[in-house]
Parts: sequence; C-alpha cells; structure tokens
Amino acid sequence: MLVRIFDALNKCYGYQNWWPAEDEFEIVVGSVLTQNTNWRNVEQSLRALKEPGIMSPEKILALSDQELQRLIYSSGFYKVKTRRLKAVCSLIMNEFDGQIHKMKSIGLLQSRELLLNTNGIGPETADDILLYVLGLPIFVVDAYSRRIFSRVGIGPSGDKYEVWQNFFMNNLPNDTELYAQFHALIVRLGKDHCRSKPICNGCPIFEYCSFCKI
Repeated sequence: MLVRIFDALNKCYGYQNWWPAEDEFEIVVGSVLTQNTNWRNVEQSLRALKEPGIMSPEKILALSDQELQRLIYSSGFYKVKTRRLKAVCSLIMNEFDGQIHKMKSIGLLQSRELLLNTNGIGPETADDILLYVLGLPIFVVDAYSRRIFSRVGIGPSGDKYEVWQNFFMNNLPNDTELYAQFHALIVRLGKDHCRSKPICNGCPIFEYCSFCKI
C-alpha cells in the first residue's frame, strides 16, 4: 500500500528536490531552525546568516549569543535555537574538524546516537541531517506523516516516533532517494490537501483514504 501511495504522489507532484540548500551545512542549520515554525521564517534567518558570510560552524560559534539571536530572530524561539545551533556546531567542530560529511564515516547508528545526545536535537531533526545531509537511509517522520496515514487508515496507533518510523521502513525498500522523495511528497500533500481541515477534492490519494469515505 505504501508503495502504491508513493507512486500516486510521485505521478501527481513529480520530483521535489528537497531539501533546498547551497551546501550541506545549510541543511543542518535549516533542520534546527525549522523546529516549531514554517519554512518562510527559516528562509529569512538563513539569508541573514548567508549574506554576511556566517554560514559555517566556526563562524557561528564565534558569534555572541545575542548576535546569533538577532540573526535568527525570524525563526522564533531564537534563544532556544541559538543554544541548539551552537551545540550542533560544537559537535561538528570538535568531532569532525568542522566538516559535517565526515560523520558519515562512523555509520548510521553511531551518527544518530551522537546527534540525539546533542542539546535540543530530537529524532526528527537528527533524521533530517542523516537523510538529507549524509545521504543515509532513514525515514523522517513528521506531523504530516502521522496525520495523513492515520486518515488513510493504515498507520500505527499513537504518536511515538520510533513506531511510525518502523511502519515506513518496514514497508518500503531501503532506499535513501525514495525516503527523501517520499518525505517531500508527504509534506507537499499535507500542505495542499491533508491540512487540519482537509481538502479532499482533487487529493491524489483519495482512492486509498478512509477518512474521506466516512
């Protein structure tokens, strides 16, 4: 069923080219800043960091907390995100000589453990980095994923991240590109149709959905 839904979404929307960024570190920063906000707000913060040439872990760490808070203000929760962003930058500098791609050499499980042990990095943010930065095969679960597949009627009960992740990974081929594209398609569907108040007319997976047929 999941593969059929993927095919329907892929046919409707096509390649999504997500995550949009100029380099790997920008994806790391975006994954932290996008917590509890929308992408338009994150884009403002990313521009504020890129325009003066601050988009590197060492330059971010060189900023005072107040300077960084000012630059990422548009993303909201800027004091909390300043601490989290600096924690990730410290990890990259201390463990990988400032080069995030070196994390890939230690493998998926160890990389994930390092990220989850970093201040403010939860499973979704960690998996964003693993999938979109390091190209490791792990499925990113978000609120759209839970909403859509609960409505379709094939998802697990509850909201536990690991349970939902296992649901996807146990029912899809172990393929990094498929995971990235499927996650992007889910986000697109969640924005276009499967909102908190769904727009079922024209939904590309209407035939698979139980919610619209109640």
